[in-house]
Amino acid sequence: MAISAKDVQKLREMTGVGMMDCKKALVEADGDFDKAIEWLREKGLAAQTKKAGKVAAEGVSFAIVADNGVGVILEVNSQTDFVAKNEVFQGFVKDVAGVIAAESPADVEALKSCKYPGTDRTIADVTADKVLAIGENIQIRRFVRCAEGVNVPYIHMGGKVAVLVNLAVEGIDADKVVTLGKDVAMQICAMNPTYLDKSDVSQEVLDKEKEIQLAIMANDPKMAAKPDKVKEGIVMGKLGKYYEENCLLQQAFVKENKISVEKHVAAVAKELGGTITVKAFTRFATGEGIEKAEDDFAAEVASMIK
Repeated sequence: MAISAKDVQKLREMTGVGMMDCKKALVEADGDFDKAIEWLREKGLAAQTKKAGKVAAEGVSFAIVADNGVGVILEVNSQTDFVAKNEVFQGFVKDVAGVIAAESPADVEALKSCKYPGTDRTIADVTADKVLAIGENIQIRRFVRCAEGVNVPYIHMGGKVAVLVNLAVEGIDADKVVTLGKDVAMQICAMNPTYLDKSDVSQEVLDKEKEIQLAIMANDPKMAAKPDKVKEGIVMGKLGKYYEENCLLQQAFVKENKISVEKHVAAVAKELGGTITVKAFTRFATGEGIEKAEDDFAAEVASMIK
């Protein structure tokens, strides 16, 4: 298949690899970006990368802990960043988050059927009103509700990224662990871990990672001749690095990179005289994975002056 310059540029942005190698990878992978990244890694050209996703839509990601202690993280999309900063839009998002905390809807469709605060109308009805009033399409995309334990929210750059951290706490007042929760949430925002703990990584993922590392060594003349036992040892070391990059608890704590997040949490718990366990986290980056239409601005302007 024909590989466009736009596709090559996109792969380059995802991997940091040169244009020619990106084009070759896409040709080898028949245009499949995941396979192209894997091909580049096997050739030793690309480091472990997280999928960059598609072009981001606008809107806001929001996280809150309600008066009842329930944590909510929510993403609502709009067409432009200008509208995302609109007070009416932001008020709508906060109201919807409050409904999620109070009503515990099963999913977005169930949420749309809930009553909007202070009215007899549904959230779906009020959403339609906001679309007319603001002049842009508005979509409630996704949410997570957490009712157990201690929940700590964090919002970055006005809603470009939101994080909700859930902690199980014993023998410590909840208000004393908020600072720890914020630190962990900021870690998640900055480092974007894929997993909570290394035990969450599936065998399938580990097998694929081993396969890639062995392929890298096979393509390296200095490594290819080494005994299989030596290669296996090197691969196990690489897996340890994989955990440190992709698993929250095994990551180096950003405020003190000489210890892991797991050890930092344990140290704080010991200091406070109880136990603290990071049970779960959710990180929403606004618009991740949404294909955003690229408008031809010149054509739009031309059409307006006809």
